[in-house]
Amino acid sequence: MITRIDLKNFGPIGQLDWQKLGKINLVVGNNGSGKTFLLKAIYSAMRTLEEYKRGDDQRKVSEILAEKLYWTFQPEKIGDLVSKQADTPLSLELTLDDKIFDYSFGKDTTKSISTLENNVGARASNSIFLPAKEVLSLHNIILKSRDQDKVFGFDDTYLDLARALRLPTAKGNNYPEFAQSRQQLENMLDGKVEYDEISGRWQFKRGKQKFPIGVTAEGIKKIAILDTLLGNRYLDRNSVVFIDELESALHPVAISKFIDIIAMLASCGIQFFIASHSYFVVKKLFLIAQEQKLSIPVLSYESDGGQQSDLLDEMPENAIIEESIRLYEEEVGLAFK
Repeated sequence: MITRIDLKNFGPIGQLDWQKLGKINLVVGNNGSGKTFLLKAIYSAMRTLEEYKRGDDQRKVSEILAEKLYWTFQPEKIGDLVSKQADTPLSLELTLDDKIFDYSFGKDTTKSISTLENNVGARASNSIFLPAKEVLSLHNIILKSRDQDKVFGFDDTYLDLARALRLPTAKGNNYPEFAQSRQQLENMLDGKVEYDEISGRWQFKRGKQKFPIGVTAEGIKKIAILDTLLGNRYLDRNSVVFIDELESALHPVAISKFIDIIAMLASCGIQFFIASHSYFVVKKLFLIAQEQKLSIPVLSYESDGGQQSDLLDEMPENAIIEESIRLYEEEVGLAFK
């Protein structure tokens, strides 16, 4: 499990030392505050560790990292990721349990990262990034754009996800928590999303009816992605899942049920990093923290940087929360006029 992340001069993030991370970690803030950027920074480090020494891959860890940063953030050169106002290099230090992976580089860096230390070693598990935009209807386009055309557009979070979704569903017994989570996800779907090998397209099946994925609701596709990754066993108990704007395309009831499933998966080992600007997401996670006595670290982004708190202790001080409370108080005031 990732227990700490320390960044300096990484794009919009001037400095961040996020410690005592838990199984579920929440980043809240307004649009453009750096939530997605932070998740991608952590994801790039995790995928570097997971691709290192896997199979017959003979690349150095520094080579994998440089390529991952280039295709995830898609700058002209990776040195452009260094904060523009910074006088010192970009650096990232990730602590996985008690082992450290860290690196740094300056603005002139193109492809070679010379300052890197890795005490983590190879990982057999997979991490995944679930973007706010849906992927299933763009699945083949993403693969062609990156695997064949080798062009910018869809970054590595999309490519890794598209490749993971193509793995066939595995048969046999799995972790009981995964099986229970899949059943609950399929209950939410009221059907099943499957890849049709003949047509080469995803489709939604409800009873005997089949619907093209393009006309299927966005929320169904989001839920189906997690169900698929559990079913084909791309994810295991040591995976780390990054979810950008969990609330996107989901109504409040679905958000609540989806987070219940996330909490169940977290209880069996999967670690989650969730970015959100939804009061419903924060409130639901707060209730889970209180009911389960579970530490859920929160990083609240405002214009002056990130403030750290824990939902086990309190709701965070954040403009999103304050505006939700203000609207509620306004409604109550109108009702008593």
